[in-house]
Amino acid sequence: MTATFQREATAEATGDEVHQFLTFALGDQEFGIEILRVQEIKNFTRITPIPNMPSCIKGVMNLRGTVVPIVDLRIKFAMETSDYNQFTVIIVVNVGTRIMGLIVDAVSDVLNVEPTEIESAPDLGSIDTSFISGLAKSADRLVTLLNIEQLLGEQAGVATA
Repeated sequence: MTATFQREATAEATGDEVHQFLTFALGDQEFGIEILRVQEIKNFTRITPIPNMPSCIKGVMNLRGTVVPIVDLRIKFAMETSDYNQFTVIIVVNVGTRIMGLIVDAVSDVLNVEPTEIESAPDLGSIDTSFISGLAKSADRLVTLLNIEQLLGEQAGVATA
């Protein structure tokens, strides 16, 4: 199953911009990435391992003729590993001029967030939170919003195949 997302900005009648995030789960934590960064969502598929890559890079996949590096976000975030199952998906994202895949436990939904519902990334002292663009408050949920450029860009030290 592949879902391709429209790339349209949504605005309220008042002119205030509403931000849209694709939310996904890693364990019992919920994360979000800007919907405009998402190219598609794919069921978990065969990944070809590449020797000597960082442990978070599981390998590459062939996406309609394009070789796409695949990053397991559980490993990237130093979370406990989990077996891949029928809910495991690969979110294909645009990072700068590159395409990368993110292995996540499950995709939740598209979250519309008003700018007033986004809190700044917490200051945790010496812990690097530069890859967190903020925390979205929605009803009783708190969603960690990820900055894909900081998380997976060249400066983040994620090598590509």
